[in-house]
Amino acid sequence: MTADDVRTVLALLREAGTDVWIGGGWGIDALVGEETRDHRDLDLMHRHEQEPAVLAALADAGFAETLDQRPVRFVRTHADGRELDLHPLHFSADGSARQASFDPLRPFRYPADAFVTGTVAGEPVPCLSAGQQIRFHQGYEPTERDRHDMAQLRRAFGVTTPF
Repeated sequence: MTADDVRTVLALLREAGTDVWIGGGWGIDALVGEETRDHRDLDLMHRHEQEPAVLAALADAGFAETLDQRPVRFVRTHADGRELDLHPLHFSADGSARQASFDPLRPFRYPADAFVTGTVAGEPVPCLSAGQQIRFHQGYEPTERDRHDMAQLRRAFGVTTPF
């Protein structure tokens, strides 16, 4: 998944009238303002109520569902191998959101300040904050990619990370 791919997908979803935020590795690269590694996919959070528009726009662009783990997440893949990992969010009036988890008693929480702006290839993009990214990188054995991503946040923001 290249920076141009990210910008293309975001433009497609923006044209469809949907709100999405980048998470995962691309989200961290958006926060630090540069591409620091290769990315196999693009993690996107979207408003649950806008999912029909998200799905229609992605289907029109050739993305087909390849994994359904709703209500937590689902994956859409293009024939050329581009992969989108989508996460539906339920927003509250205060701007915070929650996402279902595989443990129904422990949904993922997004405070209102979790939704910020970063840059991909010089273009402003909606993404998740450093604090939110750090919260999502806790409680599991990290991969080398995870270690790399947390190092980028430490370098760029001087924050403490779990590894």
